[in-house]
Amino acid sequence: METDLLRERLNRIQSALETASEGRYTPPRILAVTKTHPAEMILPLADLGVLEIGENRVQEIREKAPLLEGKFAVHLIGRLQTNKVKYIMKDVVMIQSLDRMELAHEINRQALKHGIVMPVLVQVSPAGEEQKGGIAPPLLRPFLKDIVHLPGLHVRGLMAVMPNLGPTPELDALFRNMRSLFEQIREEAIPGIDMDELSMGMSGDYLYAARHGATMVRIGSALFGPRDYGPK
Repeated sequence: METDLLRERLNRIQSALETASEGRYTPPRILAVTKTHPAEMILPLADLGVLEIGENRVQEIREKAPLLEGKFAVHLIGRLQTNKVKYIMKDVVMIQSLDRMELAHEINRQALKHGIVMPVLVQVSPAGEEQKGGIAPPLLRPFLKDIVHLPGLHVRGLMAVMPNLGPTPELDALFRNMRSLFEQIREEAIPGIDMDELSMGMSGDYLYAARHGATMVRIGSALFGPRDYGPK
């Protein structure tokens, strides 16, 4: 991909995010979703000021890490199997898809083994789509209170994957509810839990995310894809 085209798309997205935030929230920063894209396509992002990238698969992270020249903070954003946690502890700065106790314990075990504390986001399922993972909102508080005692984890906030509803009032309501849940948990000030990050919104719905106070949006196709994604 030509750097000029990447810059054009990035500028368009950033402008749209700023407008959608409506002065109520700080516009979310862009986490570039780089799955399936080779390192040579990713590296120009650094010169454009995008230094955080998201990857879905452990094997892809391991293959790309040596080729990215240490320029990016890599987030694991896909569903994570417990038996693969050990392979990414040194390559990622955050795991955004923590959604079950078994996984929490394994991240904790591997973090202690590596002498680190791993920042994590707890994935919430706003619409109850089991195939996408995530914890149902009513179960979030008990889960947080259970994992707060694990010293190898640092809970930094929440992540959500929205259903593919298109531009509808129902989708807007799901984003609004996620922001409300985020604020409620933050106000409760659970000891050991920080609510700094709200990761929600992707290429097809990032304006809803900005409107409702996401701190980061996960953008892949709108940056790299052949389709000319515009603000929805």
